Amino acid sequence: MKQIKILWVDDEIELLKPHLLFLRSKNYLVETANNGNEAIEFVKKGKFDIILLDENMPGMSGIETLNEIKKLNVSIPVVMITKSEEEYIMDEAIGSKISDYLIKPVNPKQILLSIKKIIDQKRLIIEKTTSDYQSEFQKIGIEINDSFTHKDWIDVYKKLVYWELELERNEGNAMEEVLKLQKSEANKAFSKFIKKNYVSWFSPKNEDKPLLSHNIFKQKIIPLLDKNEQVVVIVIDNFRYDQWKYIQDEISKYFNIYEEEIFYSILPTVTQYARNSLFAGLMPSEIEKLFPELWLNDEDEGGKNLHEEELLKKQLSRFGKKDNFYFDKITNLKAGKRLIDNAAALSNHNLSVIIINFIDMLSHARTDMEMIKQLASNDAAYRSITLSWFIHSTLFELLKQLSQKKVKVVITTDHGTIKVKNPTKIVGDKNTNTNLRYKQGKNLSYNPKEVFEILNPAQAYLPSTHLSSSYTFALNDNFFAYPNNFNYYANYYRDTFQHGGVSLEEMLIPFIVLSNK
Repeated sequence: MKQIKILWVDDEIELLKPHLLFLRSKNYLVETANNGNEAIEFVKKGKFDIILLDENMPGMSGIETLNEIKKLNVSIPVVMITKSEEEYIMDEAIGSKISDYLIKPVNPKQILLSIKKIIDQKRLIIEKTTSDYQSEFQKIGIEINDSFTHKDWIDVYKKLVYWELELERNEGNAMEEVLKLQKSEANKAFSKFIKKNYVSWFSPKNEDKPLLSHNIFKQKIIPLLDKNEQVVVIVIDNFRYDQWKYIQDEISKYFNIYEEEIFYSILPTVTQYARNSLFAGLMPSEIEKLFPELWLNDEDEGGKNLHEEELLKKQLSRFGKKDNFYFDKITNLKAGKRLIDNAAALSNHNLSVIIINFIDMLSHARTDMEMIKQLASNDAAYRSITLSWFIHSTLFELLKQLSQKKVKVVITTDHGTIKVKNPTKIVGDKNTNTNLRYKQGKNLSYNPKEVFEILNPAQAYLPSTHLSSSYTFALNDNFFAYPNNFNYYANYYRDTFQHGGVSLEEMLIPFIVLSNK
């Protein structure tokens, strides 16, 4: 283990011999300086892991010395030690980016604690996090095997995401690979659960069913409006639960988390089906039957989500909500700036609905652009890019403005996405859709053990374009590839983020309600 090197700067260093002996007995290498100039020379010549700096010294003061040290090495941790309890000195020291602040007289154990807090904190956190996950590993494994209900799987997924983010914060943690394997096992078990239970959720006799896309407005938004709440609903396309947890800290600076829930996206987990269902309050086959002019099937030409505002209007009308609502779809920076400029207009409506398409565009760009592939090379990088976008986005600007108003803000999505790895062969005719995670068509040929098949679409309230139409969904991190040019397409799409199929990441998605502080 590397020996920690400390520089202690104090004009009365001779009086600190007991402290120096104590630190050296703990295997720290300690150099001493009597004044600021001497300290600066030490920093120029050698590398120190931490500096203990007296604030009140003759000649160059501690604050002046600190500023010069930071010019030489901005990242070196400095602990300021002072006799003064004057607040302005504390403010000045903290403003100069010190790592800790101690008031004299200090005892050796105080110094040791400060050093450990600064130098050993990362190592100690890694060790503690690793130990905690190791003790949880077996419990989570048991829960994965014993998860028989939709609620069980939400609990499992929350725990997996929690540990994924905890281990990720400690770079190089050996348990990250173990967690990846456990998450993969969880997805395999979840796929079996969906294959066994999904269609049964649409039986009128089944009362044990999860909250699904088409019931979000009915069960979550309408009750808020009935309480005369002003509600702003923000639908971030392709937004995963782990991405929500990544941006939560930034949002919590401005809002209280009034409600946090996970619900299930319907299948296919794509915008055409899941988001139309969300806004219509109906399953896809019901939309096709009741409003054929507002629904396009996979084979039909044209945009599949051009009528969301009309679908939402019809749903609200069914609940007696006939007031005008605000609706906007943000697909580029210009539209985002327009939204900020018109933000005051939201106050004129009881309900405002805004669709944000950035993450979906990022997902597709990552498939097609090599630079984006490198920037979002894995789930951690994908989350990081989401956070970076969010901090600098017009969405965050809008949220800051809304935090000053008496309004409930809902953040949700239509579906998530998963990084795919394993190609699965499938054969279909020329009219079969091109999505990599689900196929809809007639005479599809595949290995039934590798997919979730819905041979009777009506059972899952899915439209049929032919009498022999069926739906087939990729499981876990698989993706579909045709036998023709199989190796080319397998290599091209491997490690890209896709959606449409069955996985924890695609189907278990966030529903968040924020209230102003």
